[in-house]
Amino acid sequence: MTLPILKQISGARFTRIHGLGAARGDLVVSNDDIAGPIDSSDEWIRQRTGVIERRRAGKDVHAVDLAVTASLEALAHAGIRADQLGAILVSTISNTVQTPSLAALLADRIGATPAPAYDISAACAGYTYGIAQADSFVRSGLAEYVLVVGAEKLSDFAKPTDRTISFLLGDGAGAAVIGPSDSPGISPTVWGSDGSKWDAVGMDSTLGDYRDGAGSVDWPTLRQEGQTVFRWAVWEMAKVAQQALDVAGITSDQLAAFIPHQANMRIIDEFAKQLKLPESVAIARDIAHTGNTSAASIPLATHALLKERPELSGGLALQIGFGAGLVFGAQVVVLP
Repeated sequence: MTLPILKQISGARFTRIHGLGAARGDLVVSNDDIAGPIDSSDEWIRQRTGVIERRRAGKDVHAVDLAVTASLEALAHAGIRADQLGAILVSTISNTVQTPSLAALLADRIGATPAPAYDISAACAGYTYGIAQADSFVRSGLAEYVLVVGAEKLSDFAKPTDRTISFLLGDGAGAAVIGPSDSPGISPTVWGSDGSKWDAVGMDSTLGDYRDGAGSVDWPTLRQEGQTVFRWAVWEMAKVAQQALDVAGITSDQLAAFIPHQANMRIIDEFAKQLKLPESVAIARDIAHTGNTSAASIPLATHALLKERPELSGGLALQIGFGAGLVFGAQVVVLP
Protein backbone atom coordinates (compact mmCIF):
# COMPACT_ATOMS: atom_id res chain seq x y z
CA MET A 1 0.00 0.00 0.00
CA THR A 2 1.34 3.40 -0.99
CA LEU A 3 0.77 6.02 1.66
CA PRO A 4 -0.42 9.45 0.53
CA ILE A 5 2.15 12.20 0.88
CA LEU A 6 1.30 14.48 3.76
CA LYS A 7 1.25 18.17 3.06
CA GLN A 8 3.98 20.22 4.69
CA ILE A 9 4.31 23.89 5.55
CA SER A 10 7.30 26.17 5.74
CA GLY A 11 7.79 29.58 7.25
CA ALA A 12 10.15 32.52 7.15
CA ARG A 13 13.79 31.93 6.38
CA PHE A 14 14.90 34.28 9.18
CA THR A 15 13.45 35.67 12.41
CA ARG A 16 14.03 38.60 14.74
CA ILE A 17 12.67 40.32 17.83
CA HIS A 18 10.09 42.86 16.67
CA GLY A 19 9.24 44.43 20.02
CA LEU A 20 9.98 44.31 23.75
CA GLY A 21 7.90 45.09 26.81
CA ALA A 22 8.57 45.20 30.55
CA ALA A 23 6.83 45.41 33.91
CA ARG A 24 8.44 45.63 37.32
CA GLY A 25 7.00 45.24 40.78
CA ASP A 26 5.47 48.43 42.14
CA LEU A 27 7.36 48.32 45.45
CA VAL A 28 11.01 49.38 45.87
CA VAL A 29 12.65 47.26 48.58
CA SER A 30 16.02 48.50 49.82
CA ASN A 31 18.78 46.41 51.36
CA ASP A 32 18.08 48.03 54.73
CA ASP A 33 14.48 46.81 54.47
CA ILE A 34 15.55 43.14 54.38
CA ALA A 35 18.96 43.06 56.08
CA GLY A 36 17.71 42.56 59.64
CA PRO A 37 16.22 39.04 59.41
CA ILE A 38 19.39 37.70 57.71
CA ASP A 39 21.69 39.48 60.19
CA SER A 40 23.30 41.41 57.37
CA SER A 41 23.77 44.98 56.14
CA ASP A 42 23.43 47.13 53.06
CA GLU A 43 27.21 47.08 52.63
CA TRP A 44 27.44 43.25 52.79
CA ILE A 45 24.63 42.77 50.26
CA ARG A 46 26.13 45.30 47.84
CA GLN A 47 29.61 43.79 48.07
CA ARG A 48 28.43 40.18 47.69
CA THR A 49 25.74 40.65 45.04
CA GLY A 50 25.77 44.17 43.59
CA VAL A 51 22.12 44.62 44.55
CA ILE A 52 21.21 48.09 45.80
CA GLU A 53 17.46 47.55 45.79
CA ARG A 54 14.94 45.16 44.28
CA ARG A 55 11.46 45.63 42.83
CA ARG A 56 8.65 43.56 44.31
CA ALA A 57 4.94 43.44 43.64
CA GLY A 58 2.17 44.14 46.13
CA LYS A 59 -0.02 41.39 47.57
CA ASP A 60 -2.76 41.76 44.96
CA VAL A 61 -0.41 41.77 41.96
CA HIS A 62 0.37 38.38 40.44
CA ALA A 63 2.83 37.19 37.81
CA VAL A 64 0.10 37.17 35.17
CA ASP A 65 -0.68 40.84 35.86
CA LEU A 66 2.95 41.73 35.22
CA ALA A 67 2.91 39.55 32.11
CA VAL A 68 -0.12 41.38 30.69
CA THR A 69 1.55 44.78 31.06
CA ALA A 70 4.80 43.61 29.48
CA SER A 71 3.01 41.79 26.65
CA LEU A 72 0.84 44.74 25.66
CA GLU A 73 3.91 46.97 25.43
CA ALA A 74 5.78 44.39 23.34
CA LEU A 75 2.83 44.07 20.95
CA ALA A 76 2.59 47.85 20.63
CA HIS A 77 6.30 48.17 19.84
CA ALA A 78 6.06 45.31 17.33
CA GLY A 79 3.08 46.95 15.66
CA ILE A 80 0.94 43.81 15.63
CA ARG A 81 -2.37 42.80 17.20
CA ALA A 82 -2.73 40.06 19.77
CA ASP A 83 -4.95 38.06 17.39
CA GLN A 84 -1.99 37.78 15.01
CA LEU A 85 -0.03 35.70 17.51
CA GLY A 86 0.44 32.09 16.49
CA ALA A 87 1.67 30.98 19.93
CA ILE A 88 2.28 32.29 23.43
CA LEU A 89 5.14 30.89 25.51
CA VAL A 90 5.50 31.93 29.13
CA SER A 91 8.48 30.97 31.22
CA THR A 92 7.62 31.06 34.90
CA ILE A 93 8.17 29.22 38.17
CA SER A 94 5.75 31.40 40.12
CA ASN A 95 2.30 30.81 38.68
CA THR A 96 -0.30 30.78 41.45
CA VAL A 97 -1.50 27.28 40.46
CA GLN A 98 0.11 24.10 39.19
CA THR A 99 -2.39 24.05 36.33
CA PRO A 100 -3.79 25.53 34.13
CA SER A 101 -0.94 27.50 32.59
CA LEU A 102 -0.26 31.17 33.11
CA ALA A 103 0.12 31.38 29.33
CA ALA A 104 -3.48 30.38 28.66
CA LEU A 105 -4.78 33.04 31.05
CA LEU A 106 -2.44 35.60 29.51
CA ALA A 107 -3.70 34.75 26.01
CA ASP A 108 -7.26 35.43 27.11
CA ARG A 109 -6.44 38.66 28.92
CA ILE A 110 -4.61 40.21 25.97
CA GLY A 111 -7.12 39.04 23.38
CA ALA A 112 -5.04 36.33 21.71
CA THR A 113 -7.55 33.46 21.96
CA PRO A 114 -7.41 30.82 20.44
CA ALA A 115 -3.60 30.96 20.10
CA PRO A 116 -1.88 27.89 21.55
CA ALA A 117 -0.33 28.78 24.89
CA TYR A 118 1.84 26.93 27.37
CA ASP A 119 4.29 27.49 30.21
CA ILE A 120 8.00 26.67 30.20
CA SER A 121 9.52 25.53 33.50
CA ALA A 122 13.18 26.31 32.95
CA ALA A 123 13.71 28.92 35.67
CA CYS A 124 16.40 31.47 34.81
CA ALA A 125 17.07 29.92 31.38
CA GLY A 126 13.37 29.96 30.48
CA TYR A 127 13.41 33.11 28.35
CA THR A 128 16.25 31.80 26.17
CA TYR A 129 14.39 28.49 25.85
CA GLY A 130 11.33 30.44 24.72
CA ILE A 131 13.33 32.42 22.15
CA ALA A 132 14.75 29.17 20.75
CA GLN A 133 11.29 27.66 20.39
CA ALA A 134 9.74 30.81 18.95
CA ASP A 135 12.52 31.02 16.35
CA SER A 136 11.85 27.43 15.26
CA PHE A 137 8.06 27.97 15.19
CA VAL A 138 8.33 30.94 12.86
CA ARG A 139 10.88 29.32 10.55
CA SER A 140 8.89 26.07 10.36
CA GLY A 141 5.65 27.90 9.53
CA LEU A 142 3.93 26.81 12.72
CA ALA A 143 3.36 30.48 13.58
CA GLU A 144 4.01 33.85 12.00
CA TYR A 145 4.42 35.71 15.28
CA VAL A 146 5.16 34.28 18.72
CA LEU A 147 4.98 36.03 22.08
CA VAL A 148 7.73 34.98 24.51
CA VAL A 149 7.32 36.09 28.13
CA GLY A 150 9.33 35.65 31.30
CA ALA A 151 7.09 36.44 34.27
CA GLU A 152 7.88 35.99 37.95
CA LYS A 153 6.62 36.96 41.36
CA LEU A 154 9.50 35.45 43.29
CA SER A 155 8.69 37.37 46.46
CA ASP A 156 5.98 34.73 47.06
CA PHE A 157 8.80 32.20 47.44
CA ALA A 158 11.35 34.30 49.33
CA LYS A 159 12.00 33.44 52.98
CA PRO A 160 12.97 36.58 54.93
CA THR A 161 15.58 34.68 56.99
CA ASP A 162 17.25 32.90 54.05
CA ARG A 163 20.85 34.04 53.40
CA THR A 164 21.38 32.01 50.22
CA ILE A 165 19.10 33.65 47.64
CA SER A 166 15.91 35.20 49.01
CA PHE A 167 17.39 38.66 49.57
CA LEU A 168 18.26 38.76 45.85
CA LEU A 169 14.80 38.07 44.51
CA GLY A 170 12.55 40.53 42.70
CA ASP A 171 9.29 40.54 40.73
CA GLY A 172 8.72 41.46 37.12
CA ALA A 173 7.93 40.39 33.58
CA GLY A 174 9.59 40.90 30.22
CA ALA A 175 8.05 40.09 26.84
CA ALA A 176 9.29 39.81 23.27
CA VAL A 177 7.43 39.39 19.97
CA ILE A 178 9.29 37.12 17.56
CA GLY A 179 8.44 37.18 13.87
CA PRO A 180 9.78 36.95 10.32
CA SER A 181 12.80 38.91 9.15
CA ASP A 182 14.60 39.66 5.89
CA SER A 183 17.95 38.86 7.52
CA PRO A 184 19.09 36.68 10.44
CA GLY A 185 18.04 38.22 13.75
CA ILE A 186 18.35 35.19 16.06
CA SER A 187 21.32 32.83 15.98
CA PRO A 188 21.23 29.08 16.65
CA THR A 189 20.75 28.41 20.35
CA VAL A 190 23.23 26.60 22.57
CA TRP A 191 21.22 24.99 25.36
CA GLY A 192 21.20 22.05 27.72
CA SER A 193 20.93 20.80 31.27
CA ASP A 194 22.91 19.13 34.05
CA GLY A 195 20.57 17.22 36.34
CA SER A 196 23.49 16.00 38.45
CA LYS A 197 23.31 19.43 40.11
CA TRP A 198 19.54 19.25 40.53
CA ASP A 199 19.75 20.18 44.22
CA ALA A 200 21.96 23.24 43.76
CA VAL A 201 19.04 25.66 43.27
CA GLY A 202 15.41 25.01 44.08
CA MET A 203 12.78 24.72 46.77
CA ASP A 204 13.61 23.91 50.38
CA SER A 205 10.68 21.48 50.66
CA THR A 206 7.96 19.98 48.49
CA LEU A 207 4.28 20.82 48.30
CA GLY A 208 3.64 17.30 49.60
CA ASP A 209 5.79 18.02 52.65
CA TYR A 210 3.84 21.20 53.26
CA ARG A 211 0.51 19.42 52.81
CA ASP A 212 1.39 16.57 55.16
CA GLY A 213 3.37 18.60 57.66
CA ALA A 214 0.38 19.64 59.76
CA GLY A 215 1.92 23.04 60.34
CA SER A 216 5.45 21.81 61.12
CA VAL A 217 6.70 22.42 57.56
CA ASP A 218 6.77 25.96 56.19
CA TRP A 219 5.53 27.01 52.76
CA PRO A 220 8.24 25.95 50.24
CA THR A 221 10.66 28.77 49.41
CA LEU A 222 13.72 29.15 47.20
CA ARG A 223 17.26 28.40 48.34
CA GLN A 224 20.59 27.69 46.69
CA GLU A 225 24.08 26.33 47.29
CA GLY A 226 25.83 29.60 46.56
CA GLN A 227 29.39 28.37 45.95
CA THR A 228 28.25 25.49 43.71
CA VAL A 229 26.13 27.81 41.59
CA PHE A 230 28.81 30.50 41.43
CA ARG A 231 31.53 28.11 40.25
CA TRP A 232 29.22 26.47 37.71
CA ALA A 233 28.02 29.80 36.37
CA VAL A 234 31.44 31.39 36.07
CA TRP A 235 33.38 28.48 34.59
CA GLU A 236 30.85 26.33 32.74
CA MET A 237 28.49 29.06 31.53
CA ALA A 238 31.36 31.19 30.21
CA LYS A 239 32.12 28.22 27.93
CA VAL A 240 28.48 28.10 26.81
CA ALA A 241 28.53 31.82 26.09
CA GLN A 242 31.63 31.36 23.94
CA GLN A 243 29.95 28.46 22.12
CA ALA A 244 26.98 30.71 21.36
CA LEU A 245 29.33 33.27 19.81
CA ASP A 246 31.00 30.53 17.78
CA VAL A 247 27.77 29.07 16.35
CA ALA A 248 26.61 32.61 15.53
CA GLY A 249 29.83 33.08 13.57
CA ILE A 250 30.92 36.22 15.39
CA THR A 251 33.54 37.34 17.89
CA SER A 252 33.05 39.23 21.14
CA ASP A 253 34.31 42.50 19.66
CA GLN A 254 31.39 42.46 17.19
CA LEU A 255 28.84 42.60 20.01
CA ALA A 256 26.99 45.75 20.92
CA ALA A 257 25.82 44.28 24.23
CA PHE A 258 26.16 41.37 26.63
CA ILE A 259 22.94 40.52 28.50
CA PRO A 260 23.36 37.66 30.96
CA HIS A 261 20.81 36.43 33.46
CA GLN A 262 20.90 38.88 36.34
CA ALA A 263 21.92 36.42 39.03
CA ASN A 264 24.70 38.26 40.80
CA MET A 265 26.91 41.21 39.83
CA ARG A 266 30.06 39.26 40.67
CA ILE A 267 29.05 36.54 38.19
CA ILE A 268 28.36 39.17 35.51
CA ASP A 269 31.77 40.79 36.09
CA GLU A 270 33.56 37.45 35.93
CA PHE A 271 31.71 36.57 32.72
CA ALA A 272 33.03 39.74 31.11
CA LYS A 273 36.59 38.78 32.06
CA GLN A 274 36.24 35.20 30.85
CA LEU A 275 34.84 36.34 27.49
CA LYS A 276 37.44 39.12 27.19
CA LEU A 277 34.74 41.61 26.30
CA PRO A 278 36.12 44.90 24.99
CA GLU A 279 35.05 48.15 26.62
CA SER A 280 32.87 48.90 23.60
CA VAL A 281 30.42 46.16 24.64
CA ALA A 282 27.60 47.41 26.88
CA ILE A 283 26.96 45.04 29.78
CA ALA A 284 23.48 44.78 31.30
CA ARG A 285 23.53 45.32 35.07
CA ASP A 286 19.82 45.56 35.80
CA ILE A 287 20.24 43.46 38.94
CA ALA A 288 21.42 46.55 40.84
CA HIS A 289 17.93 48.05 40.98
CA THR A 290 15.58 45.21 39.97
CA GLY A 291 17.09 42.17 41.68
CA ASN A 292 17.11 38.61 40.38
CA THR A 293 13.82 37.98 38.55
CA SER A 294 14.67 34.52 37.15
CA ALA A 295 12.95 34.04 33.76
CA ALA A 296 12.14 37.75 33.50
CA SER A 297 15.69 39.00 34.06
CA ILE A 298 17.05 38.92 30.49
CA PRO A 299 14.12 40.71 28.80
CA LEU A 300 13.92 43.21 31.67
CA ALA A 301 17.65 43.89 31.44
CA THR A 302 17.40 44.24 27.64
CA HIS A 303 14.49 46.66 27.95
CA ALA A 304 16.36 48.77 30.52
CA LEU A 305 19.57 48.80 28.48
CA LEU A 306 17.80 49.95 25.32
CA LYS A 307 15.98 52.67 27.25
CA GLU A 308 19.29 53.92 28.64
CA ARG A 309 21.27 53.37 25.44
CA PRO A 310 18.88 53.60 22.44
CA GLU A 311 21.84 53.74 20.06
CA LEU A 312 22.36 50.00 20.72
CA SER A 313 19.20 49.24 18.71
CA GLY A 314 20.06 47.14 15.66
CA GLY A 315 23.28 45.87 17.23
CA LEU A 316 24.13 42.32 18.26
CA ALA A 317 23.57 41.11 21.82
CA LEU A 318 24.72 37.88 23.42
CA GLN A 319 22.14 36.69 25.95
CA ILE A 320 22.57 33.73 28.27
CA GLY A 321 20.28 32.29 30.94
CA PHE A 322 21.26 29.71 33.55
CA GLY A 323 19.74 28.38 36.74
CA ALA A 324 17.72 25.73 38.51
CA GLY A 325 17.80 22.35 36.83
CA LEU A 326 20.55 23.04 36.29
CA VAL A 327 19.61 24.40 32.87
CA PHE A 328 21.17 26.85 30.45
CA GLY A 329 20.54 28.53 27.11
CA ALA A 330 22.31 31.18 25.04
CA GLN A 331 21.92 32.88 21.67
CA VAL A 332 22.93 36.03 19.83
CA VAL A 333 20.09 38.34 18.81
CA VAL A 334 19.71 41.59 16.93
CA LEU A 335 18.41 44.17 19.38
CA PRO A 336 15.02 45.63 18.32
